[in-house]
Formats: sequence, structure tokens, C-alpha cells
Amino acid sequence: MRTISRDGEHELEIRKSRFICAMARVGDEEQARAFIAERRRLHWNAAHNCTAYVLGPDGEVQRSSDDGEPSGTAGVPMLEVLRHREITDAVAVVTRYFGGIKLGAGGLIRAYGGAVSAAVDELGLLERRRLLVVAVMADYLHAGRLESDLRSSPYPVRSVEYGADVRIDVALPEGGLAEFEAWLAEATAGQAVSEVVGTAEVEVEPEADG
Repeated sequence: MRTISRDGEHELEIRKSRFICAMARVGDEEQARAFIAERRRLHWNAAHNCTAYVLGPDGEVQRSSDDGEPSGTAGVPMLEVLRHREITDAVAVVTRYFGGIKLGAGGLIRAYGGAVSAAVDELGLLERRRLLVVAVMADYLHAGRLESDLRSSPYPVRSVEYGADVRIDVALPEGGLAEFEAWLAEATAGQAVSEVVGTAEVEVEPEADG
């Protein structure tokens, strides 16, 4: 699954109507409803404030509202964009200021879906991955060089702790453990040891298609 990189909003004008899509990262339905309520307070004089949100590790919680637009022309197309883009833990509110020209059902579906899609493109996405957390232990003689090498490597450094030795926690995909151990042995001439200590969910830039 993915989520948006940051909160924000994006505005489109379609046949004289303004469509303002605001999005936010949220962790539960209470936060999603609070964001929706805030947008409705902010745009109390708008014709409609239509909403959609998806929550949960697998996007299992999905809600939408047409807020007075014809049934199925606003909330559902907004939700479809979130589902199609595999976005979770995010809420979208599209505020419409009516410009006097009716769009028809097809036009509304395109407008509300398009507003969310444009906002997602504007805000960016992060991919959520479950990675192994590996603790690397090294003495002070080798730790400085090792930390520098790790930070310029493909292996994200999560934390560094200084005790009797230096412990550096790194994250890596499960299938990359053997490769990492070989890299570590070569980088430190066998002077560091590593141990898998758990897993963590991390957010990374999605890999480019193709």
C-alpha cells in the first residue's frame, strides 16, 4: 500500500465551478472525520464538500459521501482514485463552488475523480514496505567509517547507539539479508557482526514503473 507524502490541497476550475481537493494523512476514523469537519467549517458557504477516505494496513476501511451531489457522482469516484492508486491512511475532501453550469452525471464523476487524482499527483506518494531491522555491532575503531559507508549505501540507517561498542540499526528487504552480510564483511574486513532484531514498516519513494 501507499500513502500521500504530505498534507495539502490542489484546485481545479471546470466549467466555471471551483473544485478544491484537500488531502491529509490520518491514522483512524476519528482523525478523518475531524479533518472533514474542519474543511466543512472552512468552506461553509460552498455548494458541496464531498469526501472519501481509506484506512488500515490493507485499506479495509473505506467511506465516502456525495454531500448532496447526485448519488454516486462524487464520493465514489473520489474513493475509486484512492483505491486505484493503492492509497491508505488518507482522507480527501473536494469542495465545490458552483459556477452556474451543470456538468451532468458523467461530468461530475470526471471532475471529482480528477480533482483527487490531480491532488495526489501534486502531493506525491510514499510506498509502505515491511523491512527487516538488522543491528550491526562494531568497535569504535571501525564504526565511524562503517556508518559513513552505510549512509552512502542502499541500506537505510535507522539509528546509531554508542555503548561499549557502536550499534547501527539498518533496514533491508527480507530477501537482501545474505547480500547485506556479504557487503558488511567486505566493508569491515570481517570486523563487524550483525543480527536481525525485528521488522519495521518504512515509507520509501515508489520505484519508477518500467
